Amino acid sequence: MLELLPPPPTDPLWDLTYEFGTDERPERLNLVLGVYRDPAGSTPVMAAVRAAEIRLAERSESKEYRGLSGNAAFNRALLGMVLGPGGPGGPADRAAAVQTVAGSGALRLLADLVCRTRPGTTVWISDPAYVNHRPILEAAGLTVRTYAWRDAAGGFDAAGALRDLAGAGREDVVLLQGCCHNPTGADPARQDWEALAGLAGRAGWVPFVDLAYHGLGDGLEADLWATRMLAERVPEMLIAVSCSKNFGLYSDRTGCAIVLGASARAVRHAETALQNAARTLYSMPPEHGAAVVTTVLEDAGLRALWRTELDLMRDRIGANRAELTACLTARGHGDLAATLARQKGMFSMLPLSAPGMLALRRRFAIYGTTSGRINIAGIPEDRIPCLARGIAGVLEQPSPPTQRLAPRPRIG
Repeated sequence: MLELLPPPPTDPLWDLTYEFGTDERPERLNLVLGVYRDPAGSTPVMAAVRAAEIRLAERSESKEYRGLSGNAAFNRALLGMVLGPGGPGGPADRAAAVQTVAGSGALRLLADLVCRTRPGTTVWISDPAYVNHRPILEAAGLTVRTYAWRDAAGGFDAAGALRDLAGAGREDVVLLQGCCHNPTGADPARQDWEALAGLAGRAGWVPFVDLAYHGLGDGLEADLWATRMLAERVPEMLIAVSCSKNFGLYSDRTGCAIVLGASARAVRHAETALQNAARTLYSMPPEHGAAVVTTVLEDAGLRALWRTELDLMRDRIGANRAELTACLTARGHGDLAATLARQKGMFSMLPLSAPGMLALRRRFAIYGTTSGRINIAGIPEDRIPCLARGIAGVLEQPSPPTQRLAPRPRIG
């Protein structure tokens, strides 16, 4: 049977990560994966998370199954964090949450829900989009179309997005990143979000919000504003939430799928459909990360510590971005610096083609994705001038050398 399997494509991000691991140059710099790194280049366990883990280890009594929805306390805590405290009749009163295997698992569960409701539904994603959006949606059996996101100056293309989404109809779903857009770092202004909400209300399409970086852009409440505003204005909405970045739970795979409906009956049916989808995919999600997040959010002291740490992470990302723009300006690339300065969150896109990014790897040992994305949150403090020098060097002499490092070996 396995002999009949054609050679499948490999994952481009992990291929680059493998190539970085085989690069023996001591100055090499990995800006491929979306992880936060401290000034020394390490990805630390947050103090609030470590304290919660110690507390959980001391009181752990059982590893019994939690059920298809996962940790119910975690689901309530995430609903409260994402949608806000609200009041009677608010969005949280017409919402249900199911714990998932990280944000990607939430995206897939919600995509399955859409396909079970209307097979072949068209889901619109931004151009460019997070690298895993299209594969997840298409694997669930959905049709994918794109809408403009990034303008020529590297900011959010409000006119282009509204123009393209004017073609989305009542049967469609529109995937929107709630903040800190991956890969561009370009976010809509509040008036642009208002315009998108108005268009959704008039056309009737369902917003599908991907929340992976809340807290790392303008602050937790500000980063959740657009999601909460949409929830107030549309009858139905889907939200995929990740705890990987803002809790540092990358390998614990902790996330949540949220559905909002116009009636309690619709939400109940959607919740059961999500549980059924989870049952056939992985049965139920792992407990540890959810228990950690619940412990942090339910304890006032740990919650305050987490918010302080999250703010420090955001400040460091902002400081990295500011220093990089200053270094690029000093090298005569003020226009690019101004573009990067306007962007938010972990990522930015360089105005480099795939050959340009290859040149950046070969000549300067700096690894970003072939699309030009770099992880601003992953730059060690003392390497920012080196990054600016490499970017400037490729912009001024873009031709890559012909020599290539050994490709990742295939099995078989």
